[in-house]
Amino acid sequence: MEESLTPEEIVRELDKYIVGQSEAKKCVAIALRNRMRRRMLPPEIAEEITPKNIIMIGPTGVGKTEIARRIAKLTNAPFLKVEATKFTEVGYVGRDVESIIRDLTELAIRMVKNERIKTQEERVREIVEERILDALMAQDSGRDEEADLESSPRVDVVWPTVSASLTRTREKLREKLRRRELEERIIEIEVEESSFPVEFVAASGMESLGIDLRDVFGSLFPPRRKRKRMKIKDAREVLFNQEVQRAIDMDDVVQEAIRRVEETGIVFIDEIDKIVSPPGGGYGPDVSRGGVQRDLLPIVEGSTVLTKHGPVRTNHILFIAAGAFSQSKPSDLLPELQGRFPIRVELSPLSEEDLYRILVEPYNSLVKQYKALLSTEGVSIDFTEDALREIAHIAYSLNEKMENIGARRLYTVVEKVLQDISFNAPRLKGQHIVIDREYVRKQLQDILKDEDVTRYIL
Repeated sequence: MEESLTPEEIVRELDKYIVGQSEAKKCVAIALRNRMRRRMLPPEIAEEITPKNIIMIGPTGVGKTEIARRIAKLTNAPFLKVEATKFTEVGYVGRDVESIIRDLTELAIRMVKNERIKTQEERVREIVEERILDALMAQDSGRDEEADLESSPRVDVVWPTVSASLTRTREKLREKLRRRELEERIIEIEVEESSFPVEFVAASGMESLGIDLRDVFGSLFPPRRKRKRMKIKDAREVLFNQEVQRAIDMDDVVQEAIRRVEETGIVFIDEIDKIVSPPGGGYGPDVSRGGVQRDLLPIVEGSTVLTKHGPVRTNHILFIAAGAFSQSKPSDLLPELQGRFPIRVELSPLSEEDLYRILVEPYNSLVKQYKALLSTEGVSIDFTEDALREIAHIAYSLNEKMENIGARRLYTVVEKVLQDISFNAPRLKGQHIVIDREYVRKQLQDILKDEDVTRYIL
């Protein structure tokens, strides 16, 4: 899909979920389009063109993460969000920064595997159905064999009759199976179980070895086969998982996943401002901040990371960093790291009008979410225009008075407004409730009256 999207189309898709921030949307749209252009070039030129990584600067809750997440979904690209504060330089407590690429590779393998499962699903379901029928026929034949022998007349040619009878029985069972009439019936199937004497759990730091102990010892402990009795509804899932493993070529899945990571992978590094050393330097609890930047540098500028599935090159992975930079500036980053994030875009704080639009415009807006949730209880709710304006006004005022947490403030306010309805929903079944400005003020008046209480609850 990425190949067919123009920058304008990408921005239009992002507009469905994110209000405003047109400059940031334009930057990521160009970055995606450049990837497509690069893949159309001869290999010797394409290899030299690296992604133009982006730093998004802006307060929390204005859409930085959502923009990155949506472009990954839009292009079906492997996407990983990490917080820079989880990583520390080697020698200090924390995760090795190379684990970012290992995690992204694992995620890509799951993506590709799920795609292959979907293409094979129908065929595998048919195989599972045949295996369940085999188990059912084996059960029934044991019970019916003696009765058939006693009741059958003595004739020389009996096999065609028996074969036709078995076929008819099998087809009748197939129909019942498809109608889910035999779900509770117990059958005996052959399942594979791990024969590992112990469970291996990767200790902190082991991931840097790029080795999977299960692969190392797999040949020494092949899976055991044993017969188990279970209900058909449970057996169907067990057999499906077994058969799908046989149907998928995992070597091919891994190779495709690594290719996708190297060519289309996106890493979103949040809170990058938290690993900026304070102006004037200093040590103490912040000793590892500069170290994290130094460790991130080779990954961002392009290196090869060893994973248990093979080496992965990071040269063409798109890195998007984000931070509020309230206590520091992007220029406080290491000069080498700054150079690897050539595009900087500032996201604007949300206005009262933006908050109102966030309530109603996006495909997954808060109002639509709550309507859907309460509809499961048979309760229908509607917000009047003045109610939505009042919620946006209250959320904006709270952001002004206290910490500005952007659109996340709407979650708190709307949840508080609908608290009583959500609690009483089971006994309000069949009712239609209209929420107007007066109702919003009534629900929040006690909290808003006391500033100390407001700070704790909203």
